[in-house]
Amino acid sequence: MMKAIKKSSGHRRGASIRKGCFVELPVAPRANARIRFSETIKGPTKHLTPEDAVERVKTIVEKGQEIDYVGISGPGDPLAFIEPTLETLGLLHRSFPSIPFFIKTLGIGGEKYADKLSKVGVTHVDLQANAVGEDIVEKIYAWVRPGFKTLRLPDSAKILIAEQKKAVRAFKDAKMTVSVVTTVYPENNSDHIECIAHNMAEYGADDMILIPYEPKENAEIELGVPDTDLMAEIRIKASKYITISDEQASLVFIEGDRDLASGIPKPSPERPNVAVVSSNGMEIDLHLGEASRVLIYGPREDGLACLLGSRSAPEPGGGGMRWESLANTLSDCFALLVASAGENPRKILNRHGVKVLVIEDTIDGTVDVLYGGGQKKTKGRK
Repeated sequence: MMKAIKKSSGHRRGASIRKGCFVELPVAPRANARIRFSETIKGPTKHLTPEDAVERVKTIVEKGQEIDYVGISGPGDPLAFIEPTLETLGLLHRSFPSIPFFIKTLGIGGEKYADKLSKVGVTHVDLQANAVGEDIVEKIYAWVRPGFKTLRLPDSAKILIAEQKKAVRAFKDAKMTVSVVTTVYPENNSDHIECIAHNMAEYGADDMILIPYEPKENAEIELGVPDTDLMAEIRIKASKYITISDEQASLVFIEGDRDLASGIPKPSPERPNVAVVSSNGMEIDLHLGEASRVLIYGPREDGLACLLGSRSAPEPGGGGMRWESLANTLSDCFALLVASAGENPRKILNRHGVKVLVIEDTIDGTVDVLYGGGQKKTKGRK
């Protein structure tokens, strides 16, 4: 039988603080999971660079808006590709040392990065936990990718559950407040919420936010919406173990084509091509530093984009000169597609007009989107 354990904490972002003003910055480019009931988006997602994110906050502050929290969120997960997350938080911490920061994450990698996040001002984590049982994870997620490779869902479900447990404890050891954010998916995890509340309280989480599922446009699977009676019943059961908080923040959320237009570059007469690093010629799956060759895609005579050839990448070593050399090699390219890249090469290549896009997807689908093709709906990888 589960034992009721309700906790109190010192510094927490509870219901009263949630009425403040939050600025949520979509900086994280890489997703490490997909919910079965979410919309599938093909091609590169729109996200802010660290420099753009800081400028957005400065603009809000200059307009006289008081900010209670600044957060790092999607389109991906802030911990799936940690470099831009830490870079953004470092820049913000230096510019706005009195503003506390939060991240929204699935928690994979939380144990590894908790101390680093704390040092750059993160005081709160919204941990997205929809299950603490492997069978429930498999009902809710189309795929979970703990690293660079997609695993079988039963294997990745075990890793997700273990990673979330370690993450909560590590965040608490780093003196952060942890809010568990759980979406109620009827007939999938609606009978499982009490178990999530119990386990997360045992791990040390501070409070729980329950969000009713809402159908997503163009989702492959659509569920019924949980009614108020079901949500009330779930809240009562979960509250035996953990404080239930309301999500009442007044968000200033940077989103939309106008704000993120710089996130996805476009070809030009001077730079008509796009470069890709890949291990197999089909998927964008390599760290830039591991690439010995770069594939070049561009429009043929009829305007359709295709593979034009490949070029040698500079040998490892040489520091910044390696990336200066690569920039010259890609002087006709408007973008470089990678699964991961360090801060220094991203800055150097961006400065030379080659936008580095971090994405894990098929080459053909992503290139199609960059050249104006439709965003195709695909089934999540298992």
